Amino acid sequence: QLQASGGGLVQAGDSLRLSCAASGRTFSDYSMSWFRQAPGKERDFVVGITRSGGRTYYGDSVEGRFTASRDNTKNTLYLQMNSLKPEDTAVYFCAARYGVFTFRPVQYDYWGKGTLVTVSS
Repeated sequence: QLQASGGGLVQAGDSLRLSCAASGRTFSDYSMSWFRQAPGKERDFVVGITRSGGRTYYGDSVEGRFTASRDNTKNTLYLQMNSLKPEDTAVYFCAARYGVFTFRPVQYDYWGKGTLVTVSS
């Protein structure tokens, strides 16, 4: 089970930190990613992190502004979002995939319900 939290309403340029708490499985066995979905749009890859946390992969639109991390002792995934823009407005989902990292959402095994991030201009 995955539970995302930390979303909210912020202004452009602000920062926000999302968390995704995992339970029921061995967290360190899973590669983790954040995806987002804006109204009327497809779900897009934001950032992924390997099982150990040793490597991260970023979508072009967020690289340099967002940072993913994980704490395997706390079974938690994080997303630090800085310099937020109105186009970052979306529901953010965390997802878990058993084994190696992939960009493809269809290959993820578990999904959280999402947390809404709204960035006003």
